[in-house]
Amino acid sequence: MAHPSSPVPPRRPQRLHHAAWVTRDQEATRHFYEDILGIPLVATWAEKSPTGRAYCHTFFALEDGSALAFFQYADQDEHPVELRSPGHLAFACDAETQRALKERLEAHGYAVRLTDHGYCVSLYVTDPNNLQLEFTVDHPEAARIQAEQQAQAHAALRRWLAGDRTPNNWLRPHTT
Repeated sequence: MAHPSSPVPPRRPQRLHHAAWVTRDQEATRHFYEDILGIPLVATWAEKSPTGRAYCHTFFALEDGSALAFFQYADQDEHPVELRSPGHLAFACDAETQRALKERLEAHGYAVRLTDHGYCVSLYVTDPNNLQLEFTVDHPEAARIQAEQQAQAHAALRRWLAGDRTPNNWLRPHTT
């Protein structure tokens, strides 16, 4: 429904992209979602945040193309993140919709953050209920990237669990 002062309905997200939470045990999480529930592990990204914090980001695919995602931080024991944290909801959208959302959020005084993950570009904002939202534009070659990730997701997770924190996201722009 269009806003009364707007003749054209605002662009909106297309679908849920992923919902994300923190985990302390990626293997127990993988076992539960993949082996018990039958939701396949399709991507394992070993990453470093812009602050340098190492983490492992896993994705489990649902039939509609959306995913459940889990973060495990390398320094979770030293700097715990509450497991009951709200996580975040990510919505798929195109670049024009993301730009329009960014403009509307900023016009209404909301702080936003734009992050290029390489495999997608994400716009983050926190809603009035402290729920973190992400509006994601997938890389133009998302299908190829997903296929490559799915082929090595289990090996990448085993490497992470064995203590190798080397990032495997060759797509993410790196700042120096």
